[in-house]
Amino acid sequence: MRYKHVFFDLDHTLWDFEKNSQETLGELFQLHQLEGLGAPSLGAFLKFYKQHNDLLWDLYRKGEVVKSDLRIQRFTKTLQSCGIENRTLAEALDHDYVSSSPKKGHLVSNALKVLDHLKEKYSLHIITNGFSEIQKIKLETSGLSGYFDQLITSDGVGVQKPHPRIFSQALYSTGAKRSNSVMIGDHIEVDVYGAMGVGMDAIFYNPKGLRIEKKPTHEISDLEELLSLL
Repeated sequence: MRYKHVFFDLDHTLWDFEKNSQETLGELFQLHQLEGLGAPSLGAFLKFYKQHNDLLWDLYRKGEVVKSDLRIQRFTKTLQSCGIENRTLAEALDHDYVSSSPKKGHLVSNALKVLDHLKEKYSLHIITNGFSEIQKIKLETSGLSGYFDQLITSDGVGVQKPHPRIFSQALYSTGAKRSNSVMIGDHIEVDVYGAMGVGMDAIFYNPKGLRIEKKPTHEISDLEELLSLL
């Protein structure tokens, strides 16, 4: 294929966000004895956290909340949903979560196998909406950092995917061209349509089999499919 540069999303595409996050939240639930403070159960705590975190990240991508508010509100609102009104506890949970979660090393199935293959043929890069300091820790502790030439973050560029500027900046900073680059990600709007909007090819990693209207350049359900596609 004509590609020289392959751009990956990080969370949910290579780094198993759900598994790493749930493991961390389970540890914090026990550490801070949340059930004794009124939380119904770990399952309820996880459910409420996901609801509030997902909503706040959508607002953050739209520029409607700032980073500091996202971090504290996701735990403040989760605790409130559990019947706990305690900002100090929310701040402690945020601190412990941000300290612990990035150090978890669970990766999406076949991630290393695929990266070993692609690294021999392409220049690999990351484009992520995650916070810069946290994403760097994830790459280092999970063993991913050695595979990638550049890490492009929304913090560094000043806009979130799917804004065209983050993809254009990624192309500029890596010396890549739209015609020889491809983006791989799990979010159809943020990763795939965002990249296609600036003229890049895009591969939709879709392990859950989500139905979409506009077709990407390619669609895969397992990263291992990249071995024959690229």
